[in-house]
Amino acid sequence: METTNLSVNSSSLVNILPLRYDPSITPNLPTKNWQDFVPTENSLNSEVIEKSICRSIEKQIEKFNGKKISIALSGGVDSTLVLSLIRKVNPDIDVHAISIKFADSIDETTEAAKIADTFNAEHHIVNLENYLSELPRAISMIKMPFWDLHWYYVVKSSQTISKLLISGDGGDELFGGYTFRYKKFLSLTSENSSPMEKVIGYLQCHERDRVPDQEKIFNQKSKFSWQSIHKLLLPYFDNPLSRLEQVFLADYNGKLLYNFNPINTRIIEEYDMELHTPLLNDELISSASHMKRPSKYDEVNDIGKLPLREILEKNGHDLLVGKQKLGFNVNTINLWKNYGHKLCKELLDDSRVVKDGWINNDWIQKYIDSSELDVKYVNKFFGILAFEVWYRIFVTKEMNSNTTLD
Repeated sequence: METTNLSVNSSSLVNILPLRYDPSITPNLPTKNWQDFVPTENSLNSEVIEKSICRSIEKQIEKFNGKKISIALSGGVDSTLVLSLIRKVNPDIDVHAISIKFADSIDETTEAAKIADTFNAEHHIVNLENYLSELPRAISMIKMPFWDLHWYYVVKSSQTISKLLISGDGGDELFGGYTFRYKKFLSLTSENSSPMEKVIGYLQCHERDRVPDQEKIFNQKSKFSWQSIHKLLLPYFDNPLSRLEQVFLADYNGKLLYNFNPINTRIIEEYDMELHTPLLNDELISSASHMKRPSKYDEVNDIGKLPLREILEKNGHDLLVGKQKLGFNVNTINLWKNYGHKLCKELLDDSRVVKDGWINNDWIQKYIDSSELDVKYVNKFFGILAFEVWYRIFVTKEMNSNTTLD
């Protein structure tokens, strides 16, 4: 595997650790501004959306011209819908569904197995005891310091089955799926809130990403400031859109563009495979953002992705998924207790990113041995761990992609 010479980009570092994405990279998908989220009368309905997804799937399968395809199946609305429409488009193709079972986490593979069986897909479960074990190999592929890389394991499993992997990515960003964020944002802000107050409220809604002493993680060499983070997000909230439409805008221009999609694409390319995301076809990316808010999100009952749920209901599959968002979710607290704490102690005890002036050792020592560490801080430690691994692979070159973290 290529071991490129890389150097630390300070602006990337101070975005990735607080936000878990890097807006300094060039995205594969189009960025959007507030005008793209102005609701229109001619917005999509579920029938048009279904036809668009089906056309996208049919075109990709014809282009692929293979006998087997695979799909990442979490058991949530998006992947279930895509699997159901694959079967609607092509009842006979050999479909293999890939799910992940994380150790000591909520097990959603039982529900995923029922869904796979409903649509005559062979179900494969990837059992992960130590989610961090192959972090060096995954980071070597993406060449960025991220740790939450479940997609690596999905692709690794899929590549033995088919060269085409289909995913349901994009449903949350296009059709209002981050319901856990919306109510909190509305409670923290009002229509009279200033754009900056809404930016701060939006950051507070990312509970897994924000710690109160964030700035103390970095040494001066990193040049972190909250002002730069606020400036990055301000255009999404300084416009005439309603508050929730502003959140939709910020969410679209966040992890989807600068984490999920580029990371997934890089891993797919490393395995010489094709990735297809039918919910992110050109028609839906262009039109879905103009849908009126009540057509996507039921604010009273706190239910999102309404048109996607409507398609499932119309086809008799709505009972397969729950009302709340599912996904590939590892229990980070248990991961920390079982493996993370030990690995961070080993690698950060003589940390290269501390020694070279990027990360503040005082912050590490203050929290690393805390008996009941909050999940926010666990996520920060995993972020620093990923940065340390990335640094040792690409900067000091003392670690290689075959290193395992046990």
